[in-house]
Amino acid sequence: MQMNTPPRSTIRLTRRGKLVLLVTGVVVAGTAVAVPLLTLGEERRSGSLVIPEGWRASQVYEAVDKALALPAGSTAKSIDKAGLKLPHDADGNPEGYLFPATYRVDKDSTPQTLLQRMIDTANDKFDVAPVAAGAQRNAMNVYQAVTIASIVQAEAASRTDMGKVARVVLNRLERGMPLQMDSTLNYALRRHAVRTSMDDTRIDSPYNSYQRMGLPPTPIDNPGEDAMRATLNPTPGSWLYFVTVKPGDTRFTDDYAEHQRNVAEFNALQQKKSETPHSPSATASRSGA
Repeated sequence: MQMNTPPRSTIRLTRRGKLVLLVTGVVVAGTAVAVPLLTLGEERRSGSLVIPEGWRASQVYEAVDKALALPAGSTAKSIDKAGLKLPHDADGNPEGYLFPATYRVDKDSTPQTLLQRMIDTANDKFDVAPVAAGAQRNAMNVYQAVTIASIVQAEAASRTDMGKVARVVLNRLERGMPLQMDSTLNYALRRHAVRTSMDDTRIDSPYNSYQRMGLPPTPIDNPGEDAMRATLNPTPGSWLYFVTVKPGDTRFTDDYAEHQRNVAEFNALQQKKSETPHSPSATASRSGA
């Protein structure tokens, strides 16, 4: 770990996608359990499955199981035998290519047909000349661009921050610095957490961007068009650090001392929340610590 690693318990907030399903024309959204498209015992009826930006493959699999009224884990277990047509660089792993969009579900739908439709949509968006040219401008291939876009999707607190987050990633790569992104640790730990501990940064994983140089081996979620656009056309700047101190207040800097002050302010606010009785934010912070 390089000396530029901030000695603190947490750097950034990680953006989390909401669980959203469209049930026979009615949108149901929440942060807990997605609603299936049919009730047990009913005949499967047509509907639409909405995949939000930033969902991981594991979340997509769970949603497909619910949409098709399959036993939990059915879609995930079928991946190796699904024969999905993915880009060569993906090496059979659909993470990053389950494109966020609305997909029709009918009586003939299967996990394979739904997932392949998502992949085909991703290829329609990513496997085009402008994307390849944009990736080449930034000294990467399309799969690397999708990987960076997935980090941007997870890390950016808002759409307007995406270009700056992409620039931080590229600046760090160009300087030979570890990315030090909490979102990659959350992916390795299979969680969505606001806070990252020093113990977290020591885990042995290829997704530990605190200790491993370069990009993670795969995307860490399924990014949307905004994140990819930001990756291919990052905001000009010299930033190397950022922290979302509070909602609507993400601070970017290339000065480590300034970043430490911003992190200290963030930690102070998190500590204050944790001391507030019955605070939902406090509960989330403690469970993620």
